[in-house]
Amino acid sequence: MKFIVSSSALFNRLQTIGRVINSKNTLPILDCFLFEIQDNILTITASDSETTLITSLELVESDANTRFCINAKTIQDSMKEIAEQPLSFDINPDNMEITANYQNGRFNIVGQSADEYPEMNLPQEDMKGLVIPAETMLNGINRCLFATADDELRPVMNGVYFDIQADNLTFVSTDGHKLVRNRNYTIKGDQPAAFILPKKPATILKNLLPKESDDVTLRFNERNAYITMESSRIICRLIEGRYPNYNSVIPQNNPYRVTVDRLTLLSALKRVLIFSNQSSALIKLHLESNQLVVSGQDIDYSTSAEERVPCEYGDSPMNIGFKGTFLIDILNNMGGENVIIELADPSRAGVIVPAEQEENEDLLMLLMPMMLND
Repeated sequence: MKFIVSSSALFNRLQTIGRVINSKNTLPILDCFLFEIQDNILTITASDSETTLITSLELVESDANTRFCINAKTIQDSMKEIAEQPLSFDINPDNMEITANYQNGRFNIVGQSADEYPEMNLPQEDMKGLVIPAETMLNGINRCLFATADDELRPVMNGVYFDIQADNLTFVSTDGHKLVRNRNYTIKGDQPAAFILPKKPATILKNLLPKESDDVTLRFNERNAYITMESSRIICRLIEGRYPNYNSVIPQNNPYRVTVDRLTLLSALKRVLIFSNQSSALIKLHLESNQLVVSGQDIDYSTSAEERVPCEYGDSPMNIGFKGTFLIDILNNMGGENVIIELADPSRAGVIVPAEQEENEDLLMLLMPMMLND
């Protein structure tokens, strides 16, 4: 059996889906890609048993339909330095020997039977559906992913929460210290529904979606999600459990509001953070009339720094402490020119929102405070 494929097209697809494969798998066959050829279309599958990514590309030529497995690392390493050209594969079905011929040479590898590869059939019962523009899906995941947790005791916080309502879709993530709520009013559900997408498939989507221009079709039930894009499909197991009531932890009617240039504050935080305690990363914000003083110190090494950032603030002076690295993460993922920081008192969470929200969106980020020494 023989088929011919563009070397760069194949290598790009292998790089994309190779992110799914774990370094250590319970099933040895999951160290492999599943190749399936049907009517001159090559479909490649990679899986870790929890998340499966499937992609397809058209072949230059093929003389039969077939299925076989190839070790993922071997085929990827073999193709790294091959320039764009037709790559011809010859497969011996008797001993699964695979010969790849290219312009200046060839390489031989031994494949495995596709019969050992687990079936990734998704149950069709109780499936709910949603169609989301690729850009909307990318924005929601991009803004939330940094705030997901890595907590074995609270697995529900280890992913992005999709909260589907009759008038909006809300993307949520939290690790207990910071929280992101990104609400989009252009996406509406037929009925209220929700699920938690694990961090790994969310990260894979973050890498795939920039290349997509069409809508993303999302189908899910209580245990699994099936995400279809123009060039690939993801089947993944969802995180089971009840997500925390995220709205209840967001302070309302905060009396203190400061408007500040996002990039100016971000730069000041990065400089001051160098001189703060490396273990706590505590940064102190002092608010006074139209001025935000950012300071940090490390008593152990007798280092300190302070910067003054112009802002819009007309209330009484106030001090509050935050973990500098978390605040930098939030500002990096916020976007926009100016941000508004809403505060109630030094013991309650700070709410950070863009000064100008994007059309049909409501983005909010929350950060828990740290106790100041003084």
